[in-house]
Amino acid sequence: MNNVISYLESQRSQALDGLKEFLRIPSVSTHPHHREDLHRCARFVAGELEGIGMRNVAVNPTPGHPIVTADWLDAPGKPTVLLYGHYDVQPAEPIELWESDPFDPVVRGDNLYARGSTDDKGQVWVHVKALEAHLRENGRLPVNVRMLIEGEEEVSSENLEAYLEAHKAELAADVVVISDTSMLDYERPSIGYALRGMAYMEIRIEGPNKDLHSGVYGGAVPNPLNVLSEMLGKMVDRDGRITVPGFYDDVLPLRDEERESLAALSFDEEGFAGKLGLPHATGEKGYSTVERLWARPTLDVNGMLGGFTGEGSKTVIPSKAMAKVSMRLVPDQDPEKIVRTFTDYVKCLAPPSVKVEVICHGTGKPVLTARDHPAVTAAHKAIARGFGKEPVYIREGGSIPVVAMFEEKLGLPTVLMAFGLPDCDAHAPNEKFHLPNFYRGIDSAAWFYEEYGRVR
Repeated sequence: MNNVISYLESQRSQALDGLKEFLRIPSVSTHPHHREDLHRCARFVAGELEGIGMRNVAVNPTPGHPIVTADWLDAPGKPTVLLYGHYDVQPAEPIELWESDPFDPVVRGDNLYARGSTDDKGQVWVHVKALEAHLRENGRLPVNVRMLIEGEEEVSSENLEAYLEAHKAELAADVVVISDTSMLDYERPSIGYALRGMAYMEIRIEGPNKDLHSGVYGGAVPNPLNVLSEMLGKMVDRDGRITVPGFYDDVLPLRDEERESLAALSFDEEGFAGKLGLPHATGEKGYSTVERLWARPTLDVNGMLGGFTGEGSKTVIPSKAMAKVSMRLVPDQDPEKIVRTFTDYVKCLAPPSVKVEVICHGTGKPVLTARDHPAVTAAHKAIARGFGKEPVYIREGGSIPVVAMFEEKLGLPTVLMAFGLPDCDAHAPNEKFHLPNFYRGIDSAAWFYEEYGRVR
């Protein structure tokens, strides 16, 4: 490995220049007028993979944006890594809040600023450069590698599931590796091993057949906003427990050793609340804030609509009211089961004086990878070498639907090797990649392939 690391050290400026070229392509997947930019970006990725020596490189068309695939499979008896990433990015708007052109990368201090710098072009580039170093210096890779870099992650990977279903054999592997998340903080490199799932619902309440004068009709007819507010208020009790019947039946409890591990992170609860302008954090009784954020399910009202909300006053009883509700789920909760029980509960809570409709807008399964999986062990050793300190193990409170998709469609666990930071401002103006993490990430990725190649 000495020659590989020496090569990477000699190629720092070239690695940065290549990433800048990648970032200059405005591959915004949600905007139709960037369609050709997405195709151009896919061709750029494919060209780079061919250039470093990957094989069977292809730009695969989909009904949306292309999926780039490649492989290198000449390591008999060694495990196979499926490396996933995405080349599409979020819109840059509001442009006026950027301190520099979002698609003209610029270095300020220790950070590289551009849309996609961390999410996810920069972290994809980390692995491209790590693979390049092995192929250039040794003419081979320590493991078998398949790559899948898509162009629709920022629009819910609309065509990925069908692609996985149709190409199971070509994507066979032992583990998926994704670098599209963040470390715990600047000082502590991290390995992610769990993600929460999601059930996203909409409740619609209909009362009278038209809006009514509250003086003429108030007190004699159901008010959909009052009804909906009362229903929502009953869904979480005073101890922060969700009251949907059977909601916690399948929740996989935290093991004592895992609770000890999370406690050892010394999460700054006071600082967490203070940054949000709150006197203290709240939530389910009996759990720490970090446990609530990462390992416990939630139910949150994301928005309500109904009646008059303009300036001044209008004394109206609305005929309709609506609320959007998201539930974050943890292993081993089944999103489809939660959708059914939530729907039944809403209908049970609704009085007979109103009509109620419940709509599901999407689900995602929670994910848990065993911390003693050989790939997780390899990632631990690799990050310790690349960063010069032992990584910590973290869960993610959010959801990455593709991770559950890989588990469901391909039967593969996922290791989340994070090189971003909590303040990288992904999806926001002035997105950045901390350059020390960029370079240490490349070294860590190179070490990962080496370490994982030693498990067999």
